[in-house]
Order: sequence, then C-alpha cells, then structure tokens
Amino acid sequence: MAPLFTVGIPVYNGMPYLPEAMDSILTQPFDDCEILVINDGSKDGSWDYLKSIKDRRLRLISQENRGLTPTLNRMLEEARSPWLVRLDADDVASPNRLKLVAEYITRRPDSGMFYSRAKLHQQTDAVSLNRTTEATPPELRAQTQAGYLLSICHSSVVLNVQKTLNLGGYRFNLHIEDLDLWWRMALAHDIVFIPEVTVAYRLNSGGICATHLGELECEALYAQYLLLSQLWNKSPQAYLQVQAVLQSFIRQQRLRYRERMWKAAIAMAAQEYAHAGRYMLAAACSDPRRFLERALYPLRRPAKIKIGVSPEDFKKSGGRLWPSASPSLWQNHPETN
Repeated sequence: MAPLFTVGIPVYNGMPYLPEAMDSILTQPFDDCEILVINDGSKDGSWDYLKSIKDRRLRLISQENRGLTPTLNRMLEEARSPWLVRLDADDVASPNRLKLVAEYITRRPDSGMFYSRAKLHQQTDAVSLNRTTEATPPELRAQTQAGYLLSICHSSVVLNVQKTLNLGGYRFNLHIEDLDLWWRMALAHDIVFIPEVTVAYRLNSGGICATHLGELECEALYAQYLLLSQLWNKSPQAYLQVQAVLQSFIRQQRLRYRERMWKAAIAMAAQEYAHAGRYMLAAACSDPRRFLERALYPLRRPAKIKIGVSPEDFKKSGGRLWPSASPSLWQNHPETN
C-alpha cells in the first residue's frame, strides 16, 4: 500500500545544516510516509552523511547535478504517494508537522496544495514570521485572477502530486519555479492555508536573496507577466526579451528597503543584533511606511499579502510586452525545461 505522503528533500551541498533538517523529520513519530532525498551532485559530505542514516522510511537517490527545477520534477515523478511534503535541506520542520499535514489531507483530500506560516530559524515568531498570504481558497483564487502573485514559503508546501504534474510541474531555470507554480495551482485547484508555523527557514549572506535581490525582483515580475498573459489570453515572450521592460517597473526605493531588511534578517539569524538594528534603521529611513507595516505585521497580519506591481503597469507597456507577432513562449525558449 502506498504511504499517505512523501517528504521530499532536494540536497545540493547541504552540510552543515542537512543533519538538523533530516533530524526534524526522522524524529517525528509518523510512519505512514516515505522520506525521499535526492542528492543533486553534492560535492561536500552530504551523500556520505545520507548513506549513514538507518530508517526504513528513507529512500535515497543520487544524480549528477541538474539544478533545482529538474530535481523537484524528478521528486514528483519518483514519489510513491499521492502527496509531496516539501522541505529544503537547510530548513527545519516543526515537531508536529507530519501529524498536522496528515490531518489536513484527510480533511481536504480534493485540494491541490496546502501551505502554512513559516519563521526564521531560531527566532521568535514576533520578529521573524514570514509575510504569507493568509486566505481561503476562493480568496487566493480571486487574488490570482486579479493579476497578483501569492506569498508562500516553498518549504511549507504540500503538493498533490498528480495535479501538480498535470499542470506541467515546475518550470524555468529562473528563481521563480515556486511563484510560477502557485498561480497555476490557484487557478485550477483549491489551495488550503494551515494557520500554524510548520517550518523554520534559514538565511545566509551568500544566498541569492541577499546578493541578487534586484535580479529576483525582475524574475518575480516575469512570473506575474506569465500570469497576466494567461488571464488576458496573450502569448508571452521569453524572459530575456522582456527583461528590460520588467526592470523599469522596479521601484528603487522599495528595492533599497528590501535589501536593507534582508541584511537585517541575516544579521538577526546570526545573532548579530547590533548590525541588525543598524540595517533596520536604514530600512526605516528608506521607506518609513513600508517599515511600519512590516513591524506591525506579527500583531496585525493583513490577509491579502500579494506579490507584484499593478497590472496597469503591464498594460501601459503592452505593445512591448505582447507584440502582435510574438512567438509562443514554448518555442525556442531556453529558460524552460
């Protein structure tokens, strides 16, 4: 009999955090699952560590390095259960996560996806709660239909395997494989919010969010562009063809604010509180209104956290984004898999 769900953990050079991530799953007293770990060509001690684990629920696969998107798609294809519980190799699952996931799957078996709150590792919820779109399935669908993306922590997600594969799985070698999937799922199936923290995530100074935030902002706008293309029945262009237009949508004030807040969060995660305070002060000076909203978020969480700029911005540049002779996205598109 197939297990209720598969815990899927992609690993690429996961040390030294991988043991804590694995322990957070292996120590949970829940047997109706498999733990599928795909080692994506790690060059550190990750594979040797994984082979040393003795647990009947654990299934290991090792492959040459392919990157995150192909690895996630292989995880969907390899899963021996109807559901995939996501966890990254440097994140930590809450002690009751598997039990809670089982309860929600039993309660809402026809859903396409579940997700939850998440927080910064080893920090209290009051200062580190991830800004998440907290809403009902119809509200999530309505926000998506209005042209905005959902804010969801990837490691908190539980995917219906077959429904995700039917939607085309993960796409793109950009850093939007999650944002791109969320909008497709929201339009097609119910996405159910679990109002608890089920995962703690890590930040580090060498991560893509800390070093290339402007690039990430532009790629997120591309995910919104793909959504609007779907809603408006237009043929989207490849990322490189519209990158310059999307970059013009980025507000430099907001970008400076986000860069400083990311640095503050990284310093806080490293328990460098003086540095964190200085970055927070700089963020507050760059955008006082946005900083106040973020400071009040743990106390007064708005349900409609959304990602993206006004769809009107896209309409104003419609001639450049959707030229009449635009080729199909899926023809000669190097960013797709």
